[in-house]
Amino acid sequence: MPSDVIYQVVSDPRPSIVREDSIEDGFIGKLQSLKYEYRRDITNCATLEQNFREKFEALNRVRLTDAEFARLLDETVAADVFTASKTLRSINSFTRDDGTPLNYSLVNLKDWCKNHFEVINQLRINTDNSHHRYDVIILINGVPVTQIELKTHGVNPRRAMEQIVEDKNDPGNGYTKTLLCFLQLFIVSNRDKTFYFANNNALRFLSRENELSLTLAA
Repeated sequence: MPSDVIYQVVSDPRPSIVREDSIEDGFIGKLQSLKYEYRRDITNCATLEQNFREKFEALNRVRLTDAEFARLLDETVAADVFTASKTLRSINSFTRDDGTPLNYSLVNLKDWCKNHFEVINQLRINTDNSHHRYDVIILINGVPVTQIELKTHGVNPRRAMEQIVEDKNDPGNGYTKTLLCFLQLFIVSNRDKTFYFANNNALRFLSRENELSLTLAA
């Protein structure tokens, strides 16, 4: 269900110490002012999938049975980010339980303004071997597309970037086992410095003295 919480957009006085949750609230408030819908009720894998189902059915004007939706998840969630990215950008085909084909899309490819933009925070994903929490995630039609990790001013974003890579390398991690496989972009910011990098199958860091660079592993 949509949230009735409206966060105030903070005018950035930049005090010496600002709590991370205050930065997060201010960021969500900014997105709300840009017409993103804040969904505080989406906090785990089950509610994330339920929201995705509702948006999928609305976009494609279809009602799926529980068995069909479970099979749709099995077919669309992919460990390979390039496969997931292709699914996100394409017209796809799905065979319903009665054998009839369903051509579907995850986003409105012709009219982007008709897509549904939402923001969630503090999502927790528990898989067989991993238990992770994510600061802020942007959804398009229920599909997670951007992950934002926010740190207090003065905290080096390097650790958050490394944590994303470590989480992606965890066995059974949410990035390969859940709808998070569709994430396209990672953003890390402490309000002073902001870094962003595209999702990829294998990420690693190279550090030369004080310079940080993110490279793709072969």
